[in-house]
Amino acid sequence: MKIIAVIPARYQASRFPGKLMQVLGEKTVIATTYQNVVETGLFDEVFVATDSEIIFKEIIKIGGNAVMTGEHETGSDRIAEAVRDIECDIVVNVQGDEPFLKTEPLKQLISVFNDDFEEKISLASLKIQLKNKEEIENPNNVKVITDNDGFALYFSRSVIPYPREIHPDVAYFKHIGVYAFRKNALLNFAQLTMKPLEISEKIECIRYLEYGMKIKMIETDFVGVGIDVPEDLEKARAILSAGI
Repeated sequence: MKIIAVIPARYQASRFPGKLMQVLGEKTVIATTYQNVVETGLFDEVFVATDSEIIFKEIIKIGGNAVMTGEHETGSDRIAEAVRDIECDIVVNVQGDEPFLKTEPLKQLISVFNDDFEEKISLASLKIQLKNKEEIENPNNVKVITDNDGFALYFSRSVIPYPREIHPDVAYFKHIGVYAFRKNALLNFAQLTMKPLEISEKIECIRYLEYGMKIKMIETDFVGVGIDVPEDLEKARAILSAGI
């Protein structure tokens, strides 16, 4: 089973344009992410998929693999274009603005497919429990609910489940946007049109659910730093300086 990692990277992020080219330590954010993914040793190959010549040249400059793509609405659509002609079985999508992702959560994602002999799982992703009320109610945190077997039922920026009645056993989980796909499921995804729920929530993995695909959610305790706004970059720099 050939496993590759692809890092979707666009330059014009709406909330923080050019964030992937900001300096983090002695390297840019995208170079840091790329090299950290390579150093996990989990992948046969690692690529950056981008529509930006600036990012493309940055990865080539450090000796990495980069693929130029067209413009896309979602990271999954971008990755699907990038891997179309790459021979592989499993594609792991690592976010370019998550420079400190650790090896163990990636291992957990990949392991899902080792026992899926009937290939019922289209993709796997990560979730982490939220305990702070402010974090639960924050629409920037995508929440996920699952069935008894750990398959996603729905994703939302709203609070799900809604606490109409407080129950001590109800837990709230944040979706961490790292995915492991079967290549054929990813290519199929890119051929599907967006439906109303995905358009409304602006959450790409809802498209899989709307078309009946199964998403296995893996719980992790990994807390990374997603760089969405300038304040997040300062947090990342502080973590790097502290050697955490």
